[in-house]
Amino acid sequence: MHGTARIQQQKKKSAKSFWLKQLHSWHWISSAVSLIGLLLFAFTGITLNHAADVEGSPQTIEKSATLPADLRRLVTPDDAPDAKKPLPAPVAAWVEKAVGQRGTGEAEWTADEIYLALPRPGGDGWVSIDRNDGAVTSEATSRGWVSYLNDLHKGRNTGTVWKWFIDIFSVACFLFALTGLLLLQLHAKKRPSTWPLVAIGLALPAVLAIIFIH
Repeated sequence: MHGTARIQQQKKKSAKSFWLKQLHSWHWISSAVSLIGLLLFAFTGITLNHAADVEGSPQTIEKSATLPADLRRLVTPDDAPDAKKPLPAPVAAWVEKAVGQRGTGEAEWTADEIYLALPRPGGDGWVSIDRNDGAVTSEATSRGWVSYLNDLHKGRNTGTVWKWFIDIFSVACFLFALTGLLLLQLHAKKRPSTWPLVAIGLALPAVLAIIFIH
C-alpha cells in the first residue's frame, strides 16, 4: 500500500511539474511576443486619455500640378455614371511623383472630377483631378507622432496587415494573462495575498464603472 501511495504521489508531482513547465514556457513566450505591443498600447492608452493635451497642431501641405496631355486622355469626361475605381496606373505613378501623394486606392469618379481620399494614421490627405483641364490639387495633413501612435492603437486607417497584427497580439496577450492566472493558482498556497489582490484587480474597475460612469 505504501508503495502504491508513493507511486501515485510521484505521478502527481510529475504531472504538476510537467504542467508547471508548460505554463512557464507559454507564459514567457507569450510575454516576449506581446512585450513591445503591450508597452505601445499602455503608452497610447495614456496619450488617448489625454489626447487634447498632448496632440500637436495639424500641419497641412498643399500642392498643385497639371496632368500632361498624354495622361489627360485617360481621365477625360465621358458618359459613364459616377463610380469608384482606381486611377489608371500611369496617372497614379505620375501623381506620386508630381505631388508626393500615394496614387493608389479607390477613387470617386464623377462627370467633372476624380477625388482620391488618402486617410492614414496620424493624418489625412486627398488628391483631386479636374477631368476637363487636368488640374491636380492635393492636400496632406499631419497631426504628429502622438496622433500616429494613437491611430495605431485604434487601428484607424492602418490597413489589413496591421489589423492582423492586432489580432495576433491580442491572442498573445490573452495567453499571457491566462497562463499568469494559472501560475497564480499553482503558487497561491505559498502566497496568501494572491487571491485578495486578484479580487481587488477585478473589483476596482467594476466599482469605478458603476459609481462614476453613467
